[in-house]
Amino acid sequence: MVTRWIFSRRFSSQIQHSFVTTPIFYVNAAPHIGHLYSSVIADAIHRFNQITRPAESGDCFLSTGTDEHGLKIQQAAIKHSTSTEDYCDAISTKYRELFGRFQIDYSRFIRTTDTDHRQAVQAFWRSLAASDSIYSASYSGWYCVPDETFLTDSQLKENERGEKCSLESGHPVEWTEEENYMFRLSRYQDDVRHWVKGLEGRRIQPDKFGRILLDWLEEPLPDISISRPMNRVSWGVPVPSDPSQSVYVWLDALVNYLTVAGYPKESFHTRWPPTVQVLGKDILKFHGIYWPAFLLAAQIEPPRQLLVHSHWTVDNQKMSKSKQNVVDPNERAELYTYEGLRYFLLREGVAHSDGNYSDTKVLRILNSELADTLGNLLSRCCGKALNAESLFPAVDREALDALKEIDATKRMLEALEEMPDKASSHYKNYNFYLVVDTIVHLLHTANNFFETTAPWKLKKSDNPADRAKLNTILSVTMEVLRQAGIAAQPIVPGLSKQLLDKLQIVSTARRWNDLQVSFRTQDVPLSQDECILFRRIMPPAQKTDPDQSRSEKRPTKKKKQAA
Repeated sequence: MVTRWIFSRRFSSQIQHSFVTTPIFYVNAAPHIGHLYSSVIADAIHRFNQITRPAESGDCFLSTGTDEHGLKIQQAAIKHSTSTEDYCDAISTKYRELFGRFQIDYSRFIRTTDTDHRQAVQAFWRSLAASDSIYSASYSGWYCVPDETFLTDSQLKENERGEKCSLESGHPVEWTEEENYMFRLSRYQDDVRHWVKGLEGRRIQPDKFGRILLDWLEEPLPDISISRPMNRVSWGVPVPSDPSQSVYVWLDALVNYLTVAGYPKESFHTRWPPTVQVLGKDILKFHGIYWPAFLLAAQIEPPRQLLVHSHWTVDNQKMSKSKQNVVDPNERAELYTYEGLRYFLLREGVAHSDGNYSDTKVLRILNSELADTLGNLLSRCCGKALNAESLFPAVDREALDALKEIDATKRMLEALEEMPDKASSHYKNYNFYLVVDTIVHLLHTANNFFETTAPWKLKKSDNPADRAKLNTILSVTMEVLRQAGIAAQPIVPGLSKQLLDKLQIVSTARRWNDLQVSFRTQDVPLSQDECILFRRIMPPAQKTDPDQSRSEKRPTKKKKQAA
């Protein structure tokens, strides 16, 4: 029997590493923005840890991958007239390519068909069996193939045709009777509840999902099936002691987090436990109840924290194949760019509520914030009109003192001083939209400062004092851009790199502790690379071919002549 000492003994130690995970994604269909959203959240956490943690504190690790076993995969392969192996290879490759384009900086891309994962699953099964947490029994219940889970009567509803289906997903269910291995989930209910309440109430974020778990834990937990007959689900990992059974797909999938840490080698403890596991709210029960129970049964510490996010609707409608409104990230990135779409998801998404995807909203936000507020400010500072010598110029102290008397300067410097601590706090609370708010507010004050001081007027003057003031305005504005670029790296790594490269900020000076106001004391040449950071995006309807436009005008002209 698991006792509370496990928590007090192991959870009291300070974890030195950073180990962030995404869920592994089911390969029954191509990736959509929901899958991408989980990944960019995890990647932003991972990248923030990389630039904030001291090198001696340990490594930063990010895992992602694909879940490739189960009845649903068998059926999908048959539907596509291909073998299960070839089908999994094709869809898994799509995920890997997607993550590459969106700069997901993963340390390991795991597939549940990997050899080391199969070994980890079987080792974990033996560990559960050794703790007397598994027994064999006849099992009957309503099984949902699309969701790969058994459902209780309270989790069912009738659809418009009078058929039973999942209350949450709406997917159909079928009555199933079979010999299975069962896991003694009921044995670990109290310990799972104790775990959920841990970490000073911050174990599950946002808080609403912790409350949902505790509500579920108020009811007695039934023991659960953790295997399927091999003659029904042959595409899976065989139960080590009984090849007539395959390991239930959800147990198989959850073990991936152990596999990437190096389990069952003893050295896996150097990375374990995960510091934060990112997941969608639809798989909360699996990660918030089953997963910690499995780990406790195996005498392994559960994850430090779960970050649960909500879903995306499209124009206020649930995303679904039947509505043909599933958003393909690759397709949208052709118009909005990969960095632009990544920015939108982190800028607009909030973990506690469903986000609404709208092309109109994407266009407005990217043009307003990335093109106009950020990109235009960089272009004005670096352009030949004001900066003919292409320098990050030194600050003139007298000119700076004079500029500090202006209200617009005071507001900008105040925002600059506050930005690092505010942004850091928001990153640590996984409020990426507030990180962006903080950075954009700083950029707005810088744009206001630029407009108020009107450096283009000083450009016309031959007075050395005016020249010093012009260079100081440019330098102070570039200092704002430098700090914005460093702080935005976890959100838009590609754009941030382009910005910092333009300002000639060396790669070793892009960490969080470099966010201290540091005005230039000498001129530094800018990079000669293009300084257009993000081009304004025109709505597709407004993009017309000039030749086509001319040809469309000709018939009108002929009609007038005929008249």
